[in-house]
Amino acid sequence: MREGEIITVGHYNNYLLENKYEIYVRYQRKIDAFRALGRLLGSARDPMVLSGLHDELVQFNEKAQFETQGVMIDCSRNGVLKPGQVYFLLCNMALMGLNMLQLYTEDTFEIEGEPLFGYMRGRYTIRELSLIDDYAFDLGIEVIPCIQTLGHMGQILRWQHYTGLRDTMEVLLPEAETTYEFIEKMIQTISRPFRSTRIHIGMDEAHGLGEGHYQQLYGYKEPSKIFLEHLQRVNDICIRNGLTPMLWSDMLFCLAANNNSLVGYYDPNNNPATPDLVDNLPSQASLIYWDYYHTTPDSYRQKIQQHRDMGCQQPWMATAAWTWSRFWTALPFSLQSIRACVNAAKSKEDGVQNIFITTWGDDGNECDVFSSLPALFYYAQQGYCEEEEVNDYLLRRNFEGICGANFDDWVYASKIDDTPSGIPITSRSTAANNMSKWLLWEDPMLSFLAPQYAEEDLEAHYQTIEDYLSKAIENKRVSNPLNERLELPLRIAKVLSLKCSLRKHCIAAYRKRDYESLSELAHGRINELRREVDSLWKYHRKMWIKTYKPFGWEVLEIRYGGLRARIETMFDRIIAHIDQFNQSKPMTDDDEDDEEDENRRIPEYEIDLQCVYYGAKTNLLLDYAHINSPSRPG
Repeated sequence: MREGEIITVGHYNNYLLENKYEIYVRYQRKIDAFRALGRLLGSARDPMVLSGLHDELVQFNEKAQFETQGVMIDCSRNGVLKPGQVYFLLCNMALMGLNMLQLYTEDTFEIEGEPLFGYMRGRYTIRELSLIDDYAFDLGIEVIPCIQTLGHMGQILRWQHYTGLRDTMEVLLPEAETTYEFIEKMIQTISRPFRSTRIHIGMDEAHGLGEGHYQQLYGYKEPSKIFLEHLQRVNDICIRNGLTPMLWSDMLFCLAANNNSLVGYYDPNNNPATPDLVDNLPSQASLIYWDYYHTTPDSYRQKIQQHRDMGCQQPWMATAAWTWSRFWTALPFSLQSIRACVNAAKSKEDGVQNIFITTWGDDGNECDVFSSLPALFYYAQQGYCEEEEVNDYLLRRNFEGICGANFDDWVYASKIDDTPSGIPITSRSTAANNMSKWLLWEDPMLSFLAPQYAEEDLEAHYQTIEDYLSKAIENKRVSNPLNERLELPLRIAKVLSLKCSLRKHCIAAYRKRDYESLSELAHGRINELRREVDSLWKYHRKMWIKTYKPFGWEVLEIRYGGLRARIETMFDRIIAHIDQFNQSKPMTDDDEDDEEDENRRIPEYEIDLQCVYYGAKTNLLLDYAHINSPSRPG
């Protein structure tokens, strides 16, 4: 058999008249045996099981398209997965045929003698990581340590204890011997619990490299030269400790283009493969080309070749399930970008041998990380077929067999970030919006983003989503028990159906001086919104505590607290205004502002809202700092 090949056969065994149906699985890699088991679990869900025609269900032949096809989970943006949840993920990965896991840990692992490293962040103990590695090994999965050794170190650099390691507030100080002593300590610690001799050293998005404390100490030096010299030092540490490093490749492209944005990375005309770079790039280090944004294969193929031009003949490829800055994975866009990426990566002519899919938790890690399971399974299916597209029926059937959930229901839940008519995904699409996030967190009294969705009937839209998801949970508790995770998007839809038009209704009543309607809104819709926000908060908290270590939840709970307080304020202000009306003469347009009576007017309702993102409508990807208020805190 060829490496990565799976062959299953089945037949009735009439020996001793037992008439048993037996299935034989032939494989070379342990992971492929579990992959075959996952497919057989899907076969057990097929209605044809009842027909007795079992051979057609269990006999198949597959060939893995990659040596390594893995998953990377972000454990540094608040949420550190509990070991038990990592085991759950590993079981699903094994049944899908995914044979590598990286837990992205900037500072979320313990280091002896470094009490402030990962301080109150839910860091993993060495024993926890060792047990994870043991569990994965039994399933045929390699766990590769994944850290940072240059940028993205702001979590520790904020502490006074580490100021000596600081170039900028996010970037370590190159050339300082104390920096390399610390990096070696990190590398030795994080590699100890794992069998793998590979290590991911990060080094992406180190913006401002050489422009902070470094320049004060050493003067100006070309950032690309600083980067390459630092990489060589870190590479030497890895080799000295028996490890083979891999790193993100974006800084090589961005520094060459003098452009720190994604435009600099993905510009097709930006090829940093100069003779000087090729000569100074460590041959032992593998480059990882990450691209989560394109929906056609051509851009991937070109960039893969540019990585080879730099001397890395076997670059890695990283795609993504869009889990960041949202509550539920943006599955429609994820499936399109995964398809484009994996099709380019598995090309026989110019593809790659190693690939993984990432799940990031930027801006709070609000997302249910397991909402990415459909994306992970589609990605796995792509890795076991030579065709451009997977078998749609097997995709849905086998997902149900492995995960105990309905593929289409989970994709439908992504509609919380979509409009009623849907935002089409085209070859020009480069991102998935996160409408439910900014609708939830925007201030309920100001609703300053309302002009972006003024043309949409979002109230009915979210009521429809709530009804659909409610049935998807209730009617499939036995057949699809994991559909219970749809409760998070269901509760969000419930809240947004009450919240999205609230300011509009309040303003209409306020400006008409219809105090009866305004009172009904306060005691009706606003009170109901308050109750539903409380229910969402408590459900989200329950889900978090079950999924992650408790540290980090405080970031989201502060957001919920702010939203709840503003709803309370909204209610109190409206009631105080109505009481003022009932106790005095009606307000007229000619009334002067009475500064001694703050309840006579509601100034927030006298402002005509402006569109702040021209032409974008709801097609926006915004973080919390840009959506909770039009005011900046400082």
